Amino acid sequence: MPQLGETVAEGTVSKWYKKVGDAIKADETLFDVETDKVNTEIPSPVAGVLTEIRVAEGVTAKVGVVLAVITEAGAAAAPSATAAAPAAASPVAAPVQAASPAAGAWAARPSAVPAKVDGSLRLSPVVRKLAAEHGIDPTQVPGTGRDGRVTREDMLAFVEARTSQAVAPALPASAPAAPSTRPAAATPALPVAPVTAAPASTGPSERIRLNPIRKRTAEHLARAWVTVPAVLQAIEVDFHKVDEARKAAGSGWKAREGFSLTYLPFIARAVSIALAKFPRLNSSVDGDELVLHKRINLGIAVDMNFDGLMVPVVKDVPSKSLPQIAREVNDLAQRARANRLKPDDLSEATYTLSNSGVFGTAFTAPIVNVPQVAILSTDGVQKKPVVVEGPAGDSIAIRPVGMLAQCFDHRAVDGAYSAAFLKEVKTVLETRHWVQDLEA
Repeated sequence: MPQLGETVAEGTVSKWYKKVGDAIKADETLFDVETDKVNTEIPSPVAGVLTEIRVAEGVTAKVGVVLAVITEAGAAAAPSATAAAPAAASPVAAPVQAASPAAGAWAARPSAVPAKVDGSLRLSPVVRKLAAEHGIDPTQVPGTGRDGRVTREDMLAFVEARTSQAVAPALPASAPAAPSTRPAAATPALPVAPVTAAPASTGPSERIRLNPIRKRTAEHLARAWVTVPAVLQAIEVDFHKVDEARKAAGSGWKAREGFSLTYLPFIARAVSIALAKFPRLNSSVDGDELVLHKRINLGIAVDMNFDGLMVPVVKDVPSKSLPQIAREVNDLAQRARANRLKPDDLSEATYTLSNSGVFGTAFTAPIVNVPQVAILSTDGVQKKPVVVEGPAGDSIAIRPVGMLAQCFDHRAVDGAYSAAFLKEVKTVLETRHWVQDLEA
């Protein structure tokens, strides 16, 4: 298992491109590794024959663990018994009595290792809530998550299987049905939802398996939705000063840099300035403590061509010039969509920017990217009539106006603190000499 980044200690083999006995060339893709941050293709370091696979697909291994053996040309072949290694390394289903088809399907789901790790049971808030609601002992549920951790899907499958057993208990084929000694009303009937057949003209439904990015995003955001008591606040911003700088850069910027200058780098700079004054929004919740981060690292949500989201990180934003921020944001977005991000590109974010404005959205309520405590949505900028105060009195002007909406964790800060932060971001965007910043 290769070292895929400073902060990555393990990875999951998500796909083998070769099977035992196949020849492989040096630098030809051998397998995919999935971490909690990115999915990466790993090339073969040498040419030869794949003689052994020690870690099967779906199994997680620590960095440095031998995953496979390649015998180079002229070397002695590995014992043939090793060809069975994938089956031995595969996750083994926990023994559960299948009392119904639903229970049997659930029991066959893989569990790589026991859910207990280092003597303690690691459970997400969602899993704990489900266990409490249904009176389930989590130690009885085989975990299919990373390191055998019990996931939400495991709990729901267990509940479904238990319900199926309660409704239709299995009997041996030769055993006669026992006469009932209780009135039928003693066992309450479960409500059954009416089934409505789809119109014949629509045809069958299509099922699409969630890709790894979508699945990780779903799990992460579902956990955040349950954990964080989120509050939404928004503020309108006049981007007149920003537009002056963009127009001053003109077509020369794109000719020189190779990409267009958007509003996002200006917003990132303004947010970094405001976070320095409001450090509690540049933090994370850890139990009963709020951890204030000294570095300001901005995660930039990047759409993966409608196939999920990645959030690469621009690190130490206050130390970088506006052009540097613009270049780094563009570079991270391009590499994200080309699946060329490194795990460290996705680590250490302290605050996140979600940019839906490219689609012209008016207002977005984003989900806080835990363990961070706040996220800012940057929506579309549109020309609107604005009241402008001047020495001669008020006047009406056409200005580029956009909405900035922040969702924040109420455990970390209150509404007044968040509102003051938004006001500071607005002030910086509307009054800073951005033309000078762009020339730096």
